[in-house]
Amino acid sequence: MTEDIDLIIISLEEFLEASLRAEEESTEMFNLKKRLLKRVTTDLDSQERDESERVQMATCVILLEVARSDDEFSSIEKVTIATIFREDFGISAEAIEEMMEIAKGKREESIDIWEFTHLINENYSKEEKKKIVEAAWKVIYADDKLHSYEDHIVHKLAKLLQLRHSDLIEAKLKAKYENRP
Repeated sequence: MTEDIDLIIISLEEFLEASLRAEEESTEMFNLKKRLLKRVTTDLDSQERDESERVQMATCVILLEVARSDDEFSSIEKVTIATIFREDFGISAEAIEEMMEIAKGKREESIDIWEFTHLINENYSKEEKKKIVEAAWKVIYADDKLHSYEDHIVHKLAKLLQLRHSDLIEAKLKAKYENRP
């Protein structure tokens, strides 16, 4: 009988040890899954942040292209672009200056603005795209002059962003007359 009890005790001890190992392994597995999930979530957040920054950069390239389309890039146009990025995207002055330099280089490396509008089309809603066209009009009207080249490029921009002509005109009127004395 003692042998049976000893055998039962040994079996219980083995069972408890096995249970503890299983629990430890389960805890380790849980912690591993938790770390993997955190890494995937962080990677997704990082990808979303990267995509957002790429779209902001594309927008900056486009606004610089609009500003330079009349062969003049005035300080008021530069200030207007900076104001748009500060107010609409919450970007600091230093970051805006750096972004403008990088955007200038990206534009010089590209053939046209299609790659930038394509990125925007892939990531922005119609309303967000209309805001970009409105921002382009703000840059154009910053010096209170509308040059035919500026008009041409903003029409091209609206077409590349798959907006209707009425959306273009609405954005133009909003940019031209809103917040004016």
